[in-house]
Amino acid sequence: MFFDSRARAVQPRNARLDPGLPVLLLRTDRNLFHHGTLAVIRSLGRAGVPVHAILEGRDNPSSRSRYLYRGHPWGPPAERPDELLAHLRAIGERIGRPALLVPMDDAGAIFVAEHADGLEPHYVFPRQDPGVPRGVADKARLQEACRRHGVPCPPSLTPESAADVEEAAAALGLPLIAKWARPWRMRPGMRSTTLVPTLGELQRLFAATHDRHPDGGAGPLILQKRIPPAGGDWFFQGYFDEDGDCLFGGTGRKHLAHPPQAGHTVAGEWVASPELERLAVRIVRLLGCRGLVDLDFRFDTAGGVHHLLDFNPRIGAQFRLFTDRDGLDLARVLHLHQSGRPVPGARPAPGRSLLVENHYLARSARRPRHGTPAPPGTPRLPRPRPLRDTLRPLREADEFAWYAGDDLPPFLAMGRRGALRAVERLRTR
Repeated sequence: MFFDSRARAVQPRNARLDPGLPVLLLRTDRNLFHHGTLAVIRSLGRAGVPVHAILEGRDNPSSRSRYLYRGHPWGPPAERPDELLAHLRAIGERIGRPALLVPMDDAGAIFVAEHADGLEPHYVFPRQDPGVPRGVADKARLQEACRRHGVPCPPSLTPESAADVEEAAAALGLPLIAKWARPWRMRPGMRSTTLVPTLGELQRLFAATHDRHPDGGAGPLILQKRIPPAGGDWFFQGYFDEDGDCLFGGTGRKHLAHPPQAGHTVAGEWVASPELERLAVRIVRLLGCRGLVDLDFRFDTAGGVHHLLDFNPRIGAQFRLFTDRDGLDLARVLHLHQSGRPVPGARPAPGRSLLVENHYLARSARRPRHGTPAPPGTPRLPRPRPLRDTLRPLREADEFAWYAGDDLPPFLAMGRRGALRAVERLRTR
């Protein structure tokens, strides 16, 4: 369902994007398969906006998109802010006019908010309290804010010793969810959120915290009660103006996630949930975030409550799910608002679906054959489905993360990179 907190009288339709405002996608997380980057490139590029992006090079499939105006070299990490600021200023000089700066990950969103003055006059972006993005992206701070404002969230504990780990497992129950407070600081190959089925695995995960400096790294490790998955995983994405009004937003449901129960959307659907919309808007206003937001929830059927799991102060990778009947989406709403143009009234399209095809196919291929027992301690997987059932989502999805008939090279490059990665994994086993 579409959510808009403005008065209906100020909602014109069919506003065009301003091609005189170019866009730079700020990426600080090396992830060649970040499909959200490609989605923004396509959405704004199709509307005639010059889209620039910081990319790893031609190895990134998004670099092959016909809608990418120009790729720019990878920059210093956000932990070296002066160097990253200089890098972005140099890119701004090359672009030659003020550009809309769109952070694609949490570290980038935090950097933009905390260094807003230094980014002008090269860039425009939604201005907000500089401490808010870090306060919501840091999961430990988010937990504190939820308790302070009475926002429903799963019970959690932060262990400081091996004994605390055992006590937390007893108090919260197994399996439980383990998550790093500052996932943007994780080492490559680590997962930000993990479903932990056994005490032994939990102790091994906690031991990894000793590898980090007390004042840095991704920790602390937060242990969270697992809300039973029967109520489903839900999300809200929206855009909020300087007054805290939601100009565009919607709720969706994850039908598949990677990894299961603790990961990003693989198959999602735009599903109307007025109650969740009201809760999400209230949370965003309470915590003071502006611009684009992406919130994750799980519905607890026992208590009839949506629990907030995560708050990302930037655009969500699956934002194209919320594309209305006129082609309006969150990237376009951001561009319209930041260029000073009116944001048109939306024509919602509930029931619309999105599929991340590479993760969907990989997940389908990993399902055990009928009769193959699962390893001890792992969640029980559903029975293997007939091939026609596996292929049905590929036929019925309204939007794909990679495939687009008018822009095939990124899809083909993703397939090649995925095949190479699979071969490399087989050779290292």
